[in-house]
Amino acid sequence: MIIGVPKEIKNNENRVGLTPAGVAELRKHGHSLLVQAGAGEGSGFADSEYEQAGAVTLPTIADVYGQAEMIIKVKEPIAEEYPLIKENQLLFTYFHFASGEELTHAMIERKAICLAYETVELPSRALPLLIPMSEVAGRMAPQEGAKYLEKPLKGRGILLGGVPGVKPAHVLVLGGGIVGTQAAKVAAGLGAQVTIMDISLNRLRELDDFMPKNVQTVYSNEYNIREAIKTADLVVGAVLIPGAKAPHLITRDMLKTMRPGTVLVDVAVDQGGCIETCKPTTHENPTFIIDDVVHYCVANMPGAVPYTSTLALTNATLPYAVQLANLGWQEACRRNAALRLGLNVVHGEVVYKGVAEAWNLPLVEVDSVLEGATV
Repeated sequence: MIIGVPKEIKNNENRVGLTPAGVAELRKHGHSLLVQAGAGEGSGFADSEYEQAGAVTLPTIADVYGQAEMIIKVKEPIAEEYPLIKENQLLFTYFHFASGEELTHAMIERKAICLAYETVELPSRALPLLIPMSEVAGRMAPQEGAKYLEKPLKGRGILLGGVPGVKPAHVLVLGGGIVGTQAAKVAAGLGAQVTIMDISLNRLRELDDFMPKNVQTVYSNEYNIREAIKTADLVVGAVLIPGAKAPHLITRDMLKTMRPGTVLVDVAVDQGGCIETCKPTTHENPTFIIDDVVHYCVANMPGAVPYTSTLALTNATLPYAVQLANLGWQEACRRNAALRLGLNVVHGEVVYKGVAEAWNLPLVEVDSVLEGATV
């Protein structure tokens, strides 16, 4: 199979879809790799490293899309990439269709095969291709929140861990999954007083068993959230419903009950956000203020630490990429139920329930698409 790795062109996105080690592994299986010149520079990988691993470097993004049967990326295609995508071309990347109506319709129109990292799901309900970036974003959230709590950046002027004789900051984490757990651990490690909320009592019991003593677990409901945000200095939104829009746990009217300079970090913003007033921002302009509350809503947080993120992502995606390349997407998805759940849009049809519901589109059963496909 001919596999293409284009340079990411989303604002301040420095990650790349495949490392030189990933290229070498796919070459070992007999596949051809086309890498756009400069694609790995932001992550610290030179063109020469890709060439030594067996890839051919091409000068433009159009060259890569034009020749590749399968595209491996990090973030969803943006508008200028839409015309480059060919019918029947396999795109293996993060899509987050449930928060992007324009993107959804564009991929339907292009009749590509869109296999989304974020909805590849194991029988255990784990999301193996989302976990590494969730770990990175979760660990970054308190780090970014601590920065924007500084007064010159319009925060409350509070040191997250406090000092002897002065109380530490109160950090509220909404969601006890991968992002929330990592955020709570880092915030607690910095010395903050942390409250983590979730709707699963079983998950709260698990968290209670291994979290340090400065982390409290509280059942998540509207009343408890409204009470907690009154004293929170930093709120981390870490809610995920796979492939679907995140629910709004903090609404516009709640902002008036927060203290001026409170910081909100909505890690769920690429799935629509769990804070109503959040809208996607970039690393170039990461924050905005509503009702004196600082909103940090960067949709590609791990892009700020591209070396770590690219290595972590390739570690997770490469085994699936090898299956797709070796077997073809149809047979790979027939054999691997986790990969099959990654299919979101196929040949102009929406095959993932969360995407169809988000934009009121007809849903086609994925099995019927696979039955009609030839290897």
